Amino acid sequence: MRITSKGQVTIPADIREKAGLLPNTDVDFAMNREGQVVLSRAAKKGRRKSRGEMLVEHLRRFGRAHPSKMTTDEIMALTRGDD
Repeated sequence: MRITSKGQVTIPADIREKAGLLPNTDVDFAMNREGQVVLSRAAKKGRRKSRGEMLVEHLRRFGRAHPSKMTTDEIMALTRGDD
């Protein structure tokens, strides 16, 4: 495996899966006492929300009830924003 001229390296898929490193996962690099580079998942504080988290948050905001369980008047009130 080689580092590109931009300093990039591809983490093999099996290692990404075992470490739980999904796309858009923030990572940190450090060196241990033996001088080896160690990659770890960054602390969660202040991290960006994942695409999935943003989608769930969006659906929770607007998915108050299943449309088949709502009356037409309730659906129209939601459409107009008449909370």
